Amino acid sequence: MTDVFHALAHDARRAMLRRLASGELSVGQLAEPFAMSLESASKHVRVLERARLVRRRVDGRRHFCRLSPAPLAAAYGWLRFYERFWNARLDSLEALLAPANKKRRKTR
Repeated sequence: MTDVFHALAHDARRAMLRRLASGELSVGQLAEPFAMSLESASKHVRVLERARLVRRRVDGRRHFCRLSPAPLAAAYGWLRFYERFWNARLDSLEALLAPANKKRRKTR
């Protein structure tokens, strides 16, 4: 999971994943929207591959990538635990503040 969060830490890689959600793209197509060389795009793709978020297919000299979403599901599950934790904490805080908020509304 460390590799997944490392891969998601860069905005270009997140954008690449978003574009791959629509279907398979070549590394060149992934590089197009960015001011980056094909070599830089390949480095980003390797980070995504290491995290198992992308699978690469080679056809001659062209490399095609497709999204492999299973690691995202695992990361989402991990984050959901902390979402529940923080929601419970915020609900407790809201309950503590509710009497003060009610009192403030009455004095207005």
